Amino acid sequence: MKLLLSIFLILFSIFSFSQTQVKDTTTRKATILFDKKGNQVQYNAEVPTLNQILGAPKANYSYFWEMGDGSYSKEPAPKKTYKKKGDYKVNLSVTNNYDNGKPPKTRPQTVAINEISDLKFDQIASLPDTISLKIFNNREPVPNDEIVVVISYKNELNYLANGKIYLFYNDKEFKNKNFELLETRTHFGEREVTQTGIASVENNDSYRNLASTDVYPSFKNGFNLVDENLEMTLAESNTLFSDSKAFEFDNMEANETRNMFFTFKTTPEMLKDTSAIVKMRSVFVPDRNYKNHKKKTLQMEIVTSHDPNKMSSNATLMNYRTVRFKTINFKTRFQNNGEGPARMIRLETDTPDMFEKKTLQIVDSYPKCPICPKGQEVTYSCLDTLIKKKQIHFTFKNIYIPGSNQKNVKEVDSTKGFVKYTMRFAKDFHKQKTRSQTAIIFDKNEPVITNIATTRFKSGISIGVRAGFNLYSKPELSINKETIENISSQERPQSYFIGATISPYKSYRWYWQSELYYTTFKNENLSQIGELVPVEYIPGIPLSNGTIATTGTSQTTSKTNTSKSNMEIVPVSLRYNVNNYIGIGFGPQFSANLNQKTETETETRFFYRQDGPAGFETLEFTNLKKNETTSETVKPFKEIQTSVFADVTFGFARIGPSVGARYYKSFEQDSDYWQFYAIWKF
Repeated sequence: MKLLLSIFLILFSIFSFSQTQVKDTTTRKATILFDKKGNQVQYNAEVPTLNQILGAPKANYSYFWEMGDGSYSKEPAPKKTYKKKGDYKVNLSVTNNYDNGKPPKTRPQTVAINEISDLKFDQIASLPDTISLKIFNNREPVPNDEIVVVISYKNELNYLANGKIYLFYNDKEFKNKNFELLETRTHFGEREVTQTGIASVENNDSYRNLASTDVYPSFKNGFNLVDENLEMTLAESNTLFSDSKAFEFDNMEANETRNMFFTFKTTPEMLKDTSAIVKMRSVFVPDRNYKNHKKKTLQMEIVTSHDPNKMSSNATLMNYRTVRFKTINFKTRFQNNGEGPARMIRLETDTPDMFEKKTLQIVDSYPKCPICPKGQEVTYSCLDTLIKKKQIHFTFKNIYIPGSNQKNVKEVDSTKGFVKYTMRFAKDFHKQKTRSQTAIIFDKNEPVITNIATTRFKSGISIGVRAGFNLYSKPELSINKETIENISSQERPQSYFIGATISPYKSYRWYWQSELYYTTFKNENLSQIGELVPVEYIPGIPLSNGTIATTGTSQTTSKTNTSKSNMEIVPVSLRYNVNNYIGIGFGPQFSANLNQKTETETETRFFYRQDGPAGFETLEFTNLKKNETTSETVKPFKEIQTSVFADVTFGFARIGPSVGARYYKSFEQDSDYWQFYAIWKF
């Protein structure tokens, strides 16, 4: 048992791990400062010193201001002219880029506007004509930090509208929730309602008849008629996301734009999915009397620190059974932090072998550029792609990306860019984790190296069917060997089994496997006594020749039949796939008897000697023959046997059919044996 305990300790240590999170307990603060003149307010912020990440570009702050009236600004020191008198609650979110600490905390400030001295007040920036709904965040989510999400919506109808806004968050594809909603800030009377039903919605035919007239032409033209099935959109969104909010709004002027602000706290569990892509979705119903709507999905990359140069994909946690039929999305972001503009930017991206590079498709980019023609030098802006053995190079040529430290550059977003692309998996690839990075080169400067992006697969479950037979090297005898002079026949035990296995689906190298199966044994031992034993017949037995037999001999033959069934359990074994066709493994096994019965049939024959024509001959008293049967049973689970095994399989080692041989070493008794089996994993 000591050996068994040692094996379990080894296995437990292999499959166990610990993780210690180091928390930054230092609280940094940023203070909102303002200078008010009438309804004009100049804002500024007092921020703590940055903690430069060694080797990274120069650390800097980015800002997101909420002006308290539904407008916002990303400038470090914005100037705001308010339209109306009143108290405005101003919020500031500061992001520390290339900095080792946490983002500074900021307390909101209430600014009182008591007079209107400047009539050139600031309007809320309108969305472009082609966009009526936008959802964006102020920074990428870091575990245990806060982010601000903004929904901007615009009334493209040519009449006063009463509509509805939905927000969906916390992707169901992740085991843990990634976000906790802390606060919702509205400025135009939006009110939260339950998501059940659609108030006063008429059927689609009613809408189409109305839309086909010229009464509401902008309603027909302003929204994509494909987005008519609101029930389907909401059902799909509820399938993808575990949490949601719904709001109604009233009296929205034509072409008016409004903003809603949400503060989310990212959960500590998000750390497990760092470098993954998480999503939120907004659905905008401009008129809640109808089903026409727009939907936008926000994709965010989980990060451990705020770095505008980032590589990410949605291939962080995939189902290996179905992933070969999917298209994987990738995105690489960059920011020019120099003091001057960049005219050429090259992204040298590592590409794992599991992806088929020939399936590369550019989905989107900024700057928005056409693909460069092959083999030609051009003078216009374009995006060139070069596929190498281990990398893909994306090169923005003849562009202008200003530097964040360049003079007169106020809009930080203009210094950023990205490339989004997709690829499919290669024909044959293994279930293994990959790591890749992107080297970002601005003109001829030293490359900036991004984070390590990983691809990994869900374990998945593979159920296997296993059947075969056991071959014992030393047949067990049920009688005392010392009483046997010779053995006339002795058969090997017949043992067959069938059962099931469970293991991760199509593992690449090391993996665990558990087994449970039912075994039957049948053991027949036929033994015969090799000598005649003298006996006395009292009283004597008359013979056919008129004499009386008083002495003779006897001979006993015994036949033992043992039948039993066992439950065999392999709690966990450690296995290794050498390649696609050969696998090896080892582990412990526990065998418990379910039922066992031993029957012994004994036959005793009696003989005498008689003088005949050819001399003395031995004859049998057939009427004296004795037959006796004894039976013995063993209670279930009374006998538990422990053993260890090592085996090898040949065939389709990862999934499908294969055959194997396994050798068992028993601890309790001399009952080692071989096992030969076939297995099919699904």
